[in-house]
Amino acid sequence: MEKNYVEDKEFVQVDFALKPLGLADYDNCTFINCNFSDTDLSKQNFSECIFKGCNLGMVKLSNTVFNDVKFKDCKMLGLHFEDCNQFLLTVSFEDCNLNLSTFYKVNLKKTIFRNTSLHEVDFTETDLSNTLFDNCNLLLAAFVNAVLEKADLRTAYNYSIDPELNKRLF
Repeated sequence: MEKNYVEDKEFVQVDFALKPLGLADYDNCTFINCNFSDTDLSKQNFSECIFKGCNLGMVKLSNTVFNDVKFKDCKMLGLHFEDCNQFLLTVSFEDCNLNLSTFYKVNLKKTIFRNTSLHEVDFTETDLSNTLFDNCNLLLAAFVNAVLEKADLRTAYNYSIDPELNKRLF
């Protein structure tokens, strides 16, 4: 099945839980106040897209491509980013709720997390080199065998990192 190509389109207040997003390559699209809760975004490609005020809670991300995608004011509970296509994975998060999500073995080099809630997020074996955690709440976040070289946690809070269990700490 051939994918459609959608470019420069704005989706506003669409409930994709009722009418699923069509399988396509989405380039430079904006999703504003859309509901994706419990939907399946598997095999979707998002490049240079912005998600603002969206509910992406419990979305399935099997082989989903996020290339230069920005999430702002989004609810993203329980997402499994390790299921995404890891090739060219580049994301940023601002004012988001990523509680209970996992980034197991994901390369997040130079990722920006700003004003984001990361309660109980799993960063096991995640490469967080040069990642910024600006004013982020990392309550009970798991850092095991994570690469934290030059990670900036100066304004992050509620985190506990065991230097014996992680690589190249700061």
